[in-house]
Amino acid sequence: MELVGISLFGSSLIGFLLFFTHILGCLTVGFLFRFWKKNKEEKISYNTSKSENKLQNITVSSLGEVLGESISSAISTILMIGGFVVLFSVIISILNASGITNLVSLMFEPICNFFGLPSKISSSIFTGILEITNGINLIAGIKLKHISVNIIITAFLLGIGGISILLQVLSIVSKSDLSIKPYIIGKILHGTFAAVYTFLIIQFFPMFNFNL
Repeated sequence: MELVGISLFGSSLIGFLLFFTHILGCLTVGFLFRFWKKNKEEKISYNTSKSENKLQNITVSSLGEVLGESISSAISTILMIGGFVVLFSVIISILNASGITNLVSLMFEPICNFFGLPSKISSSIFTGILEITNGINLIAGIKLKHISVNIIITAFLLGIGGISILLQVLSIVSKSDLSIKPYIIGKILHGTFAAVYTFLIIQFFPMFNFNL
């Protein structure tokens, strides 16, 4: 969050604000999810037989093999994450070139006009829902007199993470019997609560009000 605040908004105070509101958002979602299927027993099975056997049979001679496999797995995960970012950057470029992003802006232009916001803010949110890095870059780059709007939207996008991150998580969760549904609901709630908390803090604490 500090990185977002300093590199995109040029303020460590904004970074602290986003950090604090996302902690509050996480705590709120965690509290709500304590009631998730409270009265139901959810059976989750994991295929851990191979890993347990390896842990039991680790010796000094096999330590190198285990470390090598761990490093290979870590590198594979990093490449997968980078691949998703590149893929969605290409998809966003295609949407921009084909005019679909502009069409989204036109669709939501009446709503933006009602709130006194530029229409391009809707296309930036659309981009952020697809891929968070590109989206928050666009949001931070929009020059508004009321910069709190940029900060609140950024808080929301950081909370939901975007479809790119959703697919990254899905690629890992699919190897187990875990359901992706609680994750999706939790991220939407997290983004919403983080945005609401950011709005409330900006309204009631003048030190966080960066409006011109």
